[in-house]
Amino acid sequence: MKISPLSIAAILAAIATLCSCSSDSEDTPKYGDLALVGAKAYTLDENMQWAEAVVVRDDRIIYVGDREGASPHIGESTDVRDLGGQLLLPGFIDTHAHPVAGGAYATALSLETWGTVDDWVEAIAEYAAENKDAELLFGYGFLATTFGPTGPTRQQIDAVVPDTPVLIMDEGFHAAWANTAALKALNITQDTADPVPGYSYYKRDENGDATGYLLEGTAGMAMDALSAITADTVVEGTGIIIDIMNSYGVTAAFDAGIIESDDVEVVKQILDRVEESGHLTIRLIGSSRPEIQEQYLTAVDTADLWRKELRGERYHYNTLKIPDDGTVEGRTAAMFEDYQGEPGNSGETVFTEEQMTHMITDAASRNMDVHVHALGERAIHESLNAIESAQDSHPDSNTRYTICHIQVITDQDVPRFGELGVIAQSTPLWSSYDTYGKQFVSEDQFNRFWRYKSLEDTGAMLTFGSDFPASGAGTLGLSPIVQIEMGHTRQEFGEPDAPIQPRESERLSVESLVRGFTIDAAYQLHLEDEIGSIEVGKKADLVVLDQDIFSIDAYEIHKTEVQLTVMDGEIVYEP
Repeated sequence: MKISPLSIAAILAAIATLCSCSSDSEDTPKYGDLALVGAKAYTLDENMQWAEAVVVRDDRIIYVGDREGASPHIGESTDVRDLGGQLLLPGFIDTHAHPVAGGAYATALSLETWGTVDDWVEAIAEYAAENKDAELLFGYGFLATTFGPTGPTRQQIDAVVPDTPVLIMDEGFHAAWANTAALKALNITQDTADPVPGYSYYKRDENGDATGYLLEGTAGMAMDALSAITADTVVEGTGIIIDIMNSYGVTAAFDAGIIESDDVEVVKQILDRVEESGHLTIRLIGSSRPEIQEQYLTAVDTADLWRKELRGERYHYNTLKIPDDGTVEGRTAAMFEDYQGEPGNSGETVFTEEQMTHMITDAASRNMDVHVHALGERAIHESLNAIESAQDSHPDSNTRYTICHIQVITDQDVPRFGELGVIAQSTPLWSSYDTYGKQFVSEDQFNRFWRYKSLEDTGAMLTFGSDFPASGAGTLGLSPIVQIEMGHTRQEFGEPDAPIQPRESERLSVESLVRGFTIDAAYQLHLEDEIGSIEVGKKADLVVLDQDIFSIDAYEIHKTEVQLTVMDGEIVYEP
């Protein structure tokens, strides 16, 4: 029998149709590698706020919806996890941390920030006994205000370690405590000039001798001169810190300052070694920063070089970070009035407003994101002015502007964040009652600490991060869960009777804090199309919690434990 060409075509079409049933066509549901079902998934997707099933294939989310709808995406090889009603969220994003620089301290002496001076001296003595052959004893964690107005002294350490150099960074990494042996090794004498008087300087006694209290840039210079950090310790420690971040549900972070190095090749080697080791199980967006005022003319050129050179599969250092003032406890945050008991000292900015404007405008001309460190009201005001000027000069720029820490804000500047589209970034851990900082500021300023709800009410976007290791809470500060409770209560976690940091009206909802650690955080990192919410097509960055933090008692939130952390579709933490 003769078959016509038309019949042959029909047969071939039928065969093709039959074959397509087992192929990977667009109409055929794709089997997932991982299915999370029976979940209480808070998606942060405006079109579907809640879901009960999520399916992941490779590094992407391929299904979000109800359990029944997930069934076609589940095959024999799919890893199916029934969450039994546990809370499923997008992976947490830490919008201001120092995971690589912090890695350098992972094996250093860690002091209990809220301890006493005697506690710290004893800890230093014990650490020295355990490290008798060390050429330098290095650590971090003391709270400067515990020492009172004079700060720490070299004699306190000399009493237990007289011969080996000791250098201890404070909890915020804005100051250091050194013994006499360290000062001698650094060759600090009465003739040693202060880099920036009133900001970066050596505290001195009535005779003009260095007391052992090093503030701001002098602390970093001391670390460099004493070789406190090596590439090997950074690589090893970074892996340790990232593992801890994963255990707290963190899958992405903004690195607000890597190791003190302006050599891009050195930094790239460290980042590549971490990535090659398999320990880079977070997405890392990072920054380059000018360290001293004189670098303001070259700061954006350097950041542009970093943006081009420092890029791997999971890291990209593409942002300009500008440190513009210090801290309240160090009395170096730039204010509009003098610190209490210190006439003539209202803190200092690192850069003039004109220099800030130059850098930020230059960054805007290159579509480069900007992240400004400003705690004091004057530093915040001048930063907003500089951003406004840059926006006027480059209205079509896609630069995103963030001011981080934002401890003290004037009434006039609160609405400007929303008006200018400036992201307000902070660390909720600090928003409990600040007994120590209170002594240095006026009552009015104290009542203007951490104005989260006021900012939100005027339309500002808020994002949150740990500022590890400068949070003052050790690795616990890396926990978004602890941060969420404290941002919600403005009290010490787990302590309903603890004093509330004024003003109580600045408390945020749990929902707002979750946004600040997920979708809004992703926006700050310019990654909102990839991460930050649970949506089909986005990267599979997820965290499972054993409690519903939206409904439990506020003072129980910190007890919530992470049951599963997924990054790029890979399980990176499971207890």
